Amino acid sequence: MHDPHGPHDPYVRVRGAREHNLKGIDVDIPRDVLAVFTGVSGSGKSSLAFGTIYAEAQRRYFESVAPYARRLIHQVGAPKVGEITGLPPAVSLQQRRAAPTSRSSVGTVTNLSNSLRMLFSRAGTYPPGAERLDSDAFSPNTAAGACPQCHGLGRVHRTSEELLVPDPSLSIREGAIAAWPGAWQGKNLRDVLGALGYDVDRPWRELPADAREWILFTDEQPVVTVHPVRDADRIQRPYQGTYMSARRYVMKTFSDSKSAALRAKAERFLTSTPCPACGGSRLRPEALAVTFGGRTIAELAALPLVELAAGLDATSETARVLTDDLTSRIAPIVELGLGYLSLDRPAPTLSAGELQRLRLATQLRSGLFGVVYVLDEPSAGLHPADTEALLVVLERLKTAGNSVFVVEHHLDVVRGADWLVDVGPHAGEHGGRVLHSGPVAGLAAVPESATARYLFDRSPAPAREVREPSGWLKTGPIIRHNLRGVSAEFPLGVFTAVTGVSGSGKSTLIGEITRDTAGVGRLVSVDQKPIGRTPRSNLATYTGLLDVVRKVFAATEGARARGFGVGRFSFNVAGGRCETCQGEGFVSVELLFLPSTYAPCPDCGGARYNPQTLEVTYRGRNIAQVLDLTVESAAEFFADTPAVARSLGTLLDVGLGYLRLGQPATELSGGEAQRIKLASELQRGRRGHTLYLLDEPTTGLHPADVDVLMRQLHGLVDAGHTVIVVEHDMSVVAGADWVVDLGPGGGDAGGRIVAAGPPKEVTRSTESRTAPYLARTLSGSR
Repeated sequence: MHDPHGPHDPYVRVRGAREHNLKGIDVDIPRDVLAVFTGVSGSGKSSLAFGTIYAEAQRRYFESVAPYARRLIHQVGAPKVGEITGLPPAVSLQQRRAAPTSRSSVGTVTNLSNSLRMLFSRAGTYPPGAERLDSDAFSPNTAAGACPQCHGLGRVHRTSEELLVPDPSLSIREGAIAAWPGAWQGKNLRDVLGALGYDVDRPWRELPADAREWILFTDEQPVVTVHPVRDADRIQRPYQGTYMSARRYVMKTFSDSKSAALRAKAERFLTSTPCPACGGSRLRPEALAVTFGGRTIAELAALPLVELAAGLDATSETARVLTDDLTSRIAPIVELGLGYLSLDRPAPTLSAGELQRLRLATQLRSGLFGVVYVLDEPSAGLHPADTEALLVVLERLKTAGNSVFVVEHHLDVVRGADWLVDVGPHAGEHGGRVLHSGPVAGLAAVPESATARYLFDRSPAPAREVREPSGWLKTGPIIRHNLRGVSAEFPLGVFTAVTGVSGSGKSTLIGEITRDTAGVGRLVSVDQKPIGRTPRSNLATYTGLLDVVRKVFAATEGARARGFGVGRFSFNVAGGRCETCQGEGFVSVELLFLPSTYAPCPDCGGARYNPQTLEVTYRGRNIAQVLDLTVESAAEFFADTPAVARSLGTLLDVGLGYLRLGQPATELSGGEAQRIKLASELQRGRRGHTLYLLDEPTTGLHPADVDVLMRQLHGLVDAGHTVIVVEHDMSVVAGADWVVDLGPGGGDAGGRIVAAGPPKEVTRSTESRTAPYLARTLSGSR
């Protein structure tokens, strides 16, 4: 019998976990195993794995470091748990929601860029007489290496008269210069031009060429006295006005404005082209003059990793040490199905699943042992063909002497686990209990487990009559990324699944479908980008629910007696909000050498509002308590308020009943953000035919929740609309009317349509990597 408090306890023992919806649970999980946490979305599995186990390991780490860091971490707070014993240090690999910067790339995420730069610095072929360069000189993100013209970005933004003045028949007074700002600022620029002697009432095309050139492109900023035309109702005095050319205004707005809307407007008047100085390579000429194996560093960074590893031939002992290091680092990335990526691929273009797998591959090389790796759905965005490789990698982490705890929905990963912790039975307040903790087979004896119903179900996919298309949508030929002149046809009025291994070109293909494509009509494109980047954005604000709730509170007797209007109940403006946190409910805690984190506001405790606002109640709850309700509870609370009930109903329909109304956007997964966007669209009411484009809508969904979402999407098709999804879940693909399969591989090995037709027809394709997995699902032999 092991002493549970002893140093060699083989279990992580959790006692009294109460984080989020966990109901004071006790659970023992063995160390040195692959343990998978399952349960429906919102059941509490992430609260147990990340919110409790990982959070406690992180807290203990901070307790061991400097008093300064300890003081800051006390602001973040400890997880709500009685006790955890047998817990080793932990490493978390979550699907981070924050978008990486444009300077971040596959090379920087994996640190492979450092190794490649070192190779060129130490073993590169230099021009005769050239000085040997430091490795920093091969980085576009340093002053020593960045191309001076584009500052290491590889692209320059330019504008033209055609972009700035789309309708030359208009005069300046009539708005010929479309790029100018509206309202007073635009009128001011027009008046300054008039004061400078330019004719603002003559059609643009009739103005002299040199005048047009100066108005649009001058870098001068003359100051003149402007005498505004007097209005009858007010006196307008002369003032000193400064002129700014249209190009200067657009460039300044694009680079400096904090407003996303203003930046987006400015971008419409710009074209982005490769930098003429560096050809898009982002580097100085001195760095591009150095080669290895006859190629520059930019050329090697542009190769798919598979080709890069194959082409690193060492010519010296120094080079061999560096090339061996590079190829050994590349191997696990290729093994995880990401060999199609190149080092210069920008990180913002990667999916959350790709980013997480890159970090996982990096961890394989770290040599750590004796730690707990806590992973967040590593199979997200992974084709079934690549899931087997993922299991091999997870097994290798375990064999190296680590414990691997994985939050996962993919049934093949669940079947490959040594230990299974199933949380449920339902979401939110109806979950939060451990239904099973033990070997996978033991879950079969738990009748209330939703996971068990799918895990042990061997019945064939239900037979569905394939719908007949009402027409066809043609795209192409498409020449973009790895698609080389591909043309595709999508049936209208049916459900289409676009499949293929990671990097085969699926997202690129459906990205070519726009509002201008013949036959589209109304287009609704729903992606997995966050609905906001700070805690200020949440479910209620994004869906418009908060506007209705504020009106409900403003109409109460308590609000009227205090003279509170609708604005008082907004946490985004001064008045009703807590001024300490500016209505965010959180304060950002900056941790040296670590990512900043959010802690509940010390004054309002996360309520967002000041005490006076919280005195107003509706049916016994103040507005902070209403925002703390789950969608499911709020649907009962507002059952007789039609405007609120309709919004909540659509959120329930897409399986988001477990989310809290005020849940910050920073806590939402990509899949949840996508379903919130879908719910917002569904509540709008549809007029005429709509084409819905969804990019992996089942990401982060338990199979039970996938069924709920699919009922909604098939309902849209039954109502006469078209749905096209990019999808890896074979149960979804098996239920589609039409499948477009790309491949056969990723990157340059993909980019072709290898099969298209009803699911049964696609299973007969000998070239398709999807076919065998789809056939298995249709027959029930999975």
